[in-house]
Amino acid sequence: MTKNEPDMVTVRAVVRFLSTAEGGRKGPIFGSYRPNHNFFGPDDRQMTVGFIELPDGVEVHPGHSVEASITLWWWPALEGQIYPGREWRIQEGSRLVAVGKVLEVL
Repeated sequence: MTKNEPDMVTVRAVVRFLSTAEGGRKGPIFGSYRPNHNFFGPDDRQMTVGFIELPDGVEVHPGHSVEASITLWWWPALEGQIYPGREWRIQEGSRLVAVGKVLEVL
């Protein structure tokens, strides 16, 4: 894995947002969205912050998917956790709102 800055790593990923009925968000996301990213499972509270960057004018509604660039704050526990094909939980606090899948580490 190559980090683009000393404390960041960027990936291209597909993100599937849960529908409101599945317990996901009630409204869309747009611009720069900054949820928690959990690579360690539903019962683990170790998370990192990541920035999901959407192009101007694009919004993603609950129940939809998007391919996006995501920049994650790097910390040593992530070593070996970020690679193509890897899926992870995207959360607002402890609530699961989406699932991501790494397509490429940039």
